[in-house]
Amino acid sequence: MDYSRVFKMSFAGVYPHYLSKAEKKGKTKNDVDTIIYWLTGYDQESLEKQITKRVDFETFFAEAPAMHPNTTKIKGLICGYRVERLKIN
Repeated sequence: MDYSRVFKMSFAGVYPHYLSKAEKKGKTKNDVDTIIYWLTGYDQESLEKQITKRVDFETFFAEAPAMHPNTTKIKGLICGYRVERLKIN
């Protein structure tokens, strides 16, 4: 399966959907951001800069300050794509 389409998507374009889905499940923006910080090493300021720059997912992950070492343990589907097959490191 060609995963290049996922990496060309704008992170800023998808981020509001993360928030919406989290809120439907009783979670908050802070909960979503905490997970992103854990996963990528971004902090509030650097995450906001990436959103403002409207970087794609490829750039978002390539510029991540410190990908968490346990990312290989994340499994499942996002938008029909197997997370464990995506190469983000």
